[in-house]
Amino acid sequence: MNETEIVAKSGGLIFNEMLFGLAILAFFFLLALEKKRPFLTFSTKTYKESFVTNTTAFIINNVILTTLRASSLFLVAQQFSTYGLLSGLSDGPIKWVLAFAFFDLAIYIWHYFSHKYEALWRFHKIHHSDKSFNVSTGFRFHVFDLLLEIVYKCAFVVIIGVNAYLVLSIEIIELFFIFFHHANIRIKSEDVVSKFIITPSLHRTHHSTLRSEHDSNYGIVLAFWDRIFGTRKELVPANIGLDLIEAENFVQLFSLAFLTERNFMKLRSLLPKGKK
Repeated sequence: MNETEIVAKSGGLIFNEMLFGLAILAFFFLLALEKKRPFLTFSTKTYKESFVTNTTAFIINNVILTTLRASSLFLVAQQFSTYGLLSGLSDGPIKWVLAFAFFDLAIYIWHYFSHKYEALWRFHKIHHSDKSFNVSTGFRFHVFDLLLEIVYKCAFVVIIGVNAYLVLSIEIIELFFIFFHHANIRIKSEDVVSKFIITPSLHRTHHSTLRSEHDSNYGIVLAFWDRIFGTRKELVPANIGLDLIEAENFVQLFSLAFLTERNFMKLRSLLPKGKK
């Protein structure tokens, strides 16, 4: 690695650290905002269980991912990132915008398949198990879901042909939007804003208890993917969370991935029914 590459790498790391710091500040700002002006009202018990479980998941998941050195997958992918679709473009605004759009589309596709295939849904449903809807819901993921997504993102780095540090920068920007669209807040002129980006009202529909409703609005940042592929729905869900899936702490959250709804229904059918 020559001196220019070392300087570029150091600059990229510093930029990513700054972006991550801003995303965390945004988290606390949105947390305060939703406490002051919540769109939906949840019981104190439901909100507290949600927040504690979600933040615990964030801490433990990151410890596990660090221990497994999942980030090394990005470093491996980095070695092959010069052969992809955008590798011929010089670094600059055009390449960055195209990379962002491709990445956002790639995550839309991953999100869509996470709902359609049971092998992926068993892990992704953990995110949907939250009975509350608040900014900390953006932390509520199963560690296996995150690991599988990292492998998918590494494939993206190679296919698109952009360096892993640019992808990390885009990821942090997307993290801000994940916090934003999970926030339990009201947005002025949201009907206009939601034509361009995913807003809390759109993503709130995605967390509906009804599968016919939560199988929609898969976008993370850009709103037009759902329009293009016909997966957009605009409605106010009657309930948040999942009927059969519930978790009050991190241990339950982790374990739920290994109990599918189909198996749960079979177990429930074996239980003696009460007298009518």
